[in-house]
Amino acid sequence: MNVRRQIKSTPYGSLLWRVFIGIIGGLVTVIGSALLFAPGPGLLVLLAGLGILATEFAWASRAIKQTKDIAENFSEKIGIPLWVKYLIAALLTLASLLALAIYYS
Repeated sequence: MNVRRQIKSTPYGSLLWRVFIGIIGGLVTVIGSALLFAPGPGLLVLLAGLGILATEFAWASRAIKQTKDIAENFSEKIGIPLWVKYLIAALLTLASLLALAIYYS
């Protein structure tokens, strides 16, 4: 059962869905903005909020595309090979999982 399709099948349901996505995505984006000034993954939360908003709003999709283009241009300027980027991402993921395992054990 696809809940989203069922809700969006009526005119009021479509409006209700957009309002719901707007509230949830906006809330996550605001929390991400606040986390930019606090220790934590502020940028990731901010982009997650934009990702939620991009499912229904074209302006959020354009913002994500522009952010991705900026990140790609910056990455090309640095000149790090792709395999090194993947290695760094894998090592940071492993370190995060290890830190969580130690913290919760």
